[in-house]
This record gives sequence, structure tokens and C-alpha cells, in this order.
Amino acid sequence: MKRDRQARLERAGWAIGDATTFLGLTAEEERFVEMKLALARGVRQLRERRGLTQAALARQLGSSQSRVAKIEAADRSVSLDLLMRSLLTIGATPKDIAKLIKGAEAA
Repeated sequence: MKRDRQARLERAGWAIGDATTFLGLTAEEERFVEMKLALARGVRQLRERRGLTQAALARQLGSSQSRVAKIEAADRSVSLDLLMRSLLTIGATPKDIAKLIKGAEAA
């Protein structure tokens, strides 16, 4: 956000911050959220790179297309187990998964 806009909003009584501050997350919780988001992005990227639709991935997982959409959106109902199974089903290697997690640390 531009500084002048931020200053204007603060003068108007708005508090400016990030999701971590707003939600009161600990550093560990913030890292967990970032890791989950990185893995979810990885599912989508790898699925698209492999030329799979959400429905095709869902069939491979024994799930539904809407569940795959939730996986890719890092919905709170999606466990890390399901994210990992999805990545492995698509063909991700442990090295691929490590890169995704490492990318989350960089963010």
C-alpha cells in the first residue's frame, strides 16, 4: 500500500496491519499457514503442469472435484496429510515438496 494512502487511512481511524497481527497468530502458526499455502499452490501448479483437471485428480484421489478445489485453496478443512497425498498422487518427489516448503520459508 502506498504511504500516502496508508497515512490517510490511519488519520481516518483505520488500523493498518497484516493477517498475522489481525488474527493474533504466533510465529509458529504463521509459518504453518505459509507452509500450507505453499503446498496448496504446489498442488495446483503441478496438476496444471501434468495437464490434469481437478476432476481427474479427484478420481485419482478417490475424492470429488470440489474437494480438490478446497485443497488448492488451502481450505481450513484440508489436512496436511491430504495435501501431501495429493502432491504424491500427482507425482511430486520429496525434493519437489521440500522446494515448496523452502519457498514458504523465504516468504
